[in-house]
Amino acid sequence: MKTSRRRAREFALQGLYQWQLAGTDAATIARQLGEAKGFDKIDAEYFRTLLEGTIAAAPELEQAIAPHLDREFKRLSPVERGVLLLAGYELAYRAEVPYRAVINEAVELAKSYGGTDGHKFVNGVLDKLAAQLRKAEKRDR
Repeated sequence: MKTSRRRAREFALQGLYQWQLAGTDAATIARQLGEAKGFDKIDAEYFRTLLEGTIAAAPELEQAIAPHLDREFKRLSPVERGVLLLAGYELAYRAEVPYRAVINEAVELAKSYGGTDGHKFVNGVLDKLAAQLRKAEKRDR
């Protein structure tokens, strides 16, 4: 069974997809997704935090992610970009969420919404990003 946080991440990913393709602002996206089927089952506060925070921090997150890629960030699919930005936000700004949980959730999103082996790519990139952003936590494991 999906948790309310997993569902919040799914909706946030949908919002990031829309933001990338249409340039819609976070408030409009949140309002539109708030009317979608299943929205009542999510952690709405966490969804808003993820969506707004990821969009606001996108330029710096992209800079942090880029060195760990095998191609330009803009050449990734919108789903891969969205998953990496979302997980990057959680790694950078949501220290209460263990890095392993962040990576696992991102891999599950990539499996559900991304290309065939996209989840393997996402896993590898996020493992390197976690080593950079969560040095102390990775060292303690």
